Parts: sequence; structure tokens; C-alpha cells
Amino acid sequence: MSGGYSDGDGEAELLRKSAEQGNPYAQYKLGVRYKYGYGVAKDATEAAKWYRKAAEQGHAGAQCNLGRCYANGNGVAQDHTEAVKWYRKSAEQGLAEAQSNLGGCYANGNGVAKDYTEAVKW
Repeated sequence: MSGGYSDGDGEAELLRKSAEQGNPYAQYKLGVRYKYGYGVAKDATEAAKWYRKAAEQGHAGAQCNLGRCYANGNGVAQDHTEAVKWYRKSAEQGLAEAQSNLGGCYANGNGVAKDYTEAVKW
């Protein structure tokens, strides 16, 4: 399988065990696997579930990905306000992708009032 993911050697199961023990990096990586179907069945709801677990522990990548789930309605009900909440948490940690996404929310008025000054800031 491409992307450095293998589906035949138990990597997904080892990752799951670590994720279930509360490791935020493992939770984030498991979410990515579910999003793309790397070594597991593709499942947007499971991806969002694992992103949330890591995001709630402060994992910036998971926060950004959870924000994207809300922005697009992938695995969760579409909710631009919730997307902004998660993008902001990630953006404040310095994740460039989240900063860009948050700026886009301000530029387009998705989940926040349209504000070009804030859009440019982010």
C-alpha cells in the first residue's frame, strides 16, 4: 500500500491498542487511517471519532483535521462554527494549515462573521 502504510502486518492493530490506551499521536494516526482506508476499512465517522479523542488532548493535527470534518460534514454533521473552534485551537499552536483554514473561514464568513482583517491576520 502507498504512503508507508501496510495492511498485512498488524500495524493498524498495534496503533489501535496504543490509541485505546489514550496516546494522542496514535489516535490521530488511526483517524488518518480511517479517513483514507489505510489498513482499515475507510470510515469517516471512525476518523472523526479518533481525531476528536486526540484533539481533546491538544493534538494540533487532529484539531485541524476535526475542523475539516466539521467544515465538510465528513463523519459528523456539517457545522462551520464547530470547524472554526477546532481550526482556532490548532492555529493558535502554530499549525500553518489550520491558520490558512481559519483565515478562509473569516474571508468567507463560514462559522464567523466575515472579517477580512482577521482573514489576513490568519
